[in-house]
Amino acid sequence: MSALAAAVADTNARCQAPLDEDYAHLQRQLDRRRFDIEALVARAMGFRVAIPSWGVGTGGTRFGRFPGPGEPRTLLEKLDDCGVVQSLVRITPGISLHIPWDKPRDSGPGDAASIRARLLELGLSIESMNSNTFQDQGSQQLSYKFGSLSHTDYAVRQQAIDHNLECLAIGRALGASAHTVWIGDGGNFPGQIHFRRSLDRYIESLQAIHAGLPDGWRLFIEHKCYEPAFYSTVLNDWGTSYLCAREVGERCLSLVDLGHHAPNVNIEQIVAQLIRLRALGGFHFNDSKFGDDDLDAGSIKPFQLFLIFNELVDAEQEGIPGFAPAYMLDQSHNVTDPIESLMTSAMEVVRAYVQAHLVDRAALAEAQANNDPMRALQLLKAAFRTDVSPILAEARVREGGAIDPVMAYRASGYRGAVAKARPPVASSGSGIV
Repeated sequence: MSALAAAVADTNARCQAPLDEDYAHLQRQLDRRRFDIEALVARAMGFRVAIPSWGVGTGGTRFGRFPGPGEPRTLLEKLDDCGVVQSLVRITPGISLHIPWDKPRDSGPGDAASIRARLLELGLSIESMNSNTFQDQGSQQLSYKFGSLSHTDYAVRQQAIDHNLECLAIGRALGASAHTVWIGDGGNFPGQIHFRRSLDRYIESLQAIHAGLPDGWRLFIEHKCYEPAFYSTVLNDWGTSYLCAREVGERCLSLVDLGHHAPNVNIEQIVAQLIRLRALGGFHFNDSKFGDDDLDAGSIKPFQLFLIFNELVDAEQEGIPGFAPAYMLDQSHNVTDPIESLMTSAMEVVRAYVQAHLVDRAALAEAQANNDPMRALQLLKAAFRTDVSPILAEARVREGGAIDPVMAYRASGYRGAVAKARPPVASSGSGIV
């Protein structure tokens, strides 16, 4: 038995009796409210949120980066860390890759064959690919300093398109089914870019990428209101994202990153409108305090996360045609163990999902029809205030995971073990995207 499996078995044995007690207590509460706790456990067991390969490394800010012990140096080592997260929380089998950070080698360890073998061994799969035209890479001929897919120079745009097409080819070889494009294009000074023409060039470039999508794939475009272009960004909000998606093609959809909005924006309303427009592709879950901080999901605004899932579950239960959003984490871990942050974030996301199933939707519809705001808020708060931790823990146990993932992870000594095997690195394929 591995050290991790032994730690799960030991901590679960110590936590099982308290879990049984808490589960029975919650079941009695939910029975009174006419909710089936077993159905909720099944929902939790079926939930999936992908984790980013770059998230298992330490991120950084514009001012510096402080590497952590045992950071992964290769894609195979990143997959090992992703496997630890999945073995403990059991809802994160999907991985999101970033090219060129995660580009497979031509042959040998780290090539496509060894990556597929490691994925199979760990029970993981590649869900989505991500391109990188917001940084210059050593091998590229032309710079993205003044843009990529919307650059004024056709040659630069073509270079960026070719990179995205390369991502599609790599993803096809690894079994992915989606591609996400985020660009840093924009202007830092008034007059620097022509707003309409740069958006035209962006759409034209996306159309070339869309035309290269493998069968069954979806293309997600990710908007951001600022940074690194602080005066204006080409894809600056959800409305522009929707309009671009409609012009690009039917498999192009809008992706919502929770950290890419202006302060006080009503994200749950944006989600609802994108659902209505059949344009919601997926999510990058994180949390934000002042700007694009990409803090751990649910660490600052758990009620907002719940309200977003209230809209998602409402659409799920209504059976909206084509509703199949992709859920992914996208966080920068600057001061925490990345594995612990990814586990707790995944648990917070599924927590909000399960809580949203506790909304009495018939009563909520009645309150809305009667213009009763206080009753409507009470119904939402009743679901949000319900501690569904026993449901989540029971779901993990039934899937072979840990009742307390962080406790089991720390007891396993995994971080200390990999720190000995992996020398410190000054940089890694990590960041905020």
